[in-house]
Amino acid sequence: MTFTLLARLAAPLQSWGAVSRFSHRDTHTRPTKSAVIGMCAAALGHDRTTSLGPLADIRFAVRADRPGTPVRDYHTVGAGTYPIRPRDLITDHRRAAALSAHLEAATGPAFGHHQLTNWYGAPKKISRDPASGALVSAELSRTALITERWYLADASFVVALEHPDRSLLDSMAQALEHPRRLLWLGRKSCPPSGTIAGSVREGTLEQVLTATALLPDASESCPWAWIETREGTAGSTTASDQPVSFHPDQRSHTTRWESRIRITPDPTAAEWDVIP
Repeated sequence: MTFTLLARLAAPLQSWGAVSRFSHRDTHTRPTKSAVIGMCAAALGHDRTTSLGPLADIRFAVRADRPGTPVRDYHTVGAGTYPIRPRDLITDHRRAAALSAHLEAATGPAFGHHQLTNWYGAPKKISRDPASGALVSAELSRTALITERWYLADASFVVALEHPDRSLLDSMAQALEHPRRLLWLGRKSCPPSGTIAGSVREGTLEQVLTATALLPDASESCPWAWIETREGTAGSTTASDQPVSFHPDQRSHTTRWESRIRITPDPTAAEWDVIP
């Protein structure tokens, strides 16, 4: 006998990075197994150094009731000049000396180092703006660093987690609704909206997803689902998101197999329900 826990992952923005770098942060088209298992581990209060234990044996599936829209968040960091602010109190004599030299050249020695120390502070690399004549900080006047962050906007997914130990799934359901650590959908800037955990039902991933009605905000009548399968299953493909360890010094993943199929919920499918 096997059981399946349902979870609803919905938010204004989600981001499920697959191959991310600092300057380009991508997102998968759906939640990854590694991210969902990590979220469950966080909800249970596990530390990153804690062994995955039975969480590693969970069979995973996701149904895209509302696939969402990819959006790009465009960032530029650096470049430009910034006025010197009086609230930047002096903590470095080299900063004070740099600003003092400019002020003395403009107003004479009345604004010496001693008086400057009491009133002004400034970043390093002081210069004069040729247009306005104002003293500005050129500390950040470097070439702008351009970064891209991708998100899924207005998406809703049904995640299914299958395991023969119902008590494990029950504890995960309670933890998702009363987490011991903060939860987010891929990134810290993407908190979930509404209820996450649904009920634990008897049956396999395929059976439970077919016997569960679409989410209220679903945009697909026959949504795609990605269901974990055995290696070599006909029509299946690989996904490199099977977590092995979340340890900061030993973080690793391996390959698993999944099949993509259309799910047509049974006309008599049970409505989405949550744990009490």
